[in-house]
Amino acid sequence: MTTGAPRPATAGATARPAAPHTTEPSELSGPPGEQSARSRPQPPWQGQWPAVGAVALGGGIGAALRYGATLLWPTAPGTFPATVFLVNVVGCALMGVLMALISERGSPHPLLRPFLGTGVLGGFTTFSTYTADIRHLTDTGRLAVGLAYLAATLLAALAAVWAAHAGTRYALTRRGGAR
Repeated sequence: MTTGAPRPATAGATARPAAPHTTEPSELSGPPGEQSARSRPQPPWQGQWPAVGAVALGGGIGAALRYGATLLWPTAPGTFPATVFLVNVVGCALMGVLMALISERGSPHPLLRPFLGTGVLGGFTTFSTYTADIRHLTDTGRLAVGLAYLAATLLAALAAVWAAHAGTRYALTRRGGAR
């Protein structure tokens, strides 16, 4: 059995990490040479299914909300993609609020961040459409609009996440709502 403690380096040898913990033969249940299920390595995704489900459910909700926004406020082809711009800026602001609430309010439910952050807000925002819009604008001769969209989205999204995070932290601290 290994202890997991580092081995002392010897002259001329390179330092290697200790072997991972192994199960003692006396702990094995079953015929000699056959390991029990308890001592077998577990797949890396073992225990992650609730988080995967939360992200998938949240992503579907966020994508549906974004799709609804594009139906409510369509943008004419070749013009500034205002709806996607606003969706990305609002999504970044909401991420700032979420991160401030999580950091100031203590330990939330373990599925809250995967569901709301990665799922809902990740599905709501769409930086892949943002890049496709930029490429379409520049490829169709609307270079100025494409570059303005590129710069405006980056600046507005970063400003939104920062301002929303700072404002939420300030509001929580002022009200005495921080940890």
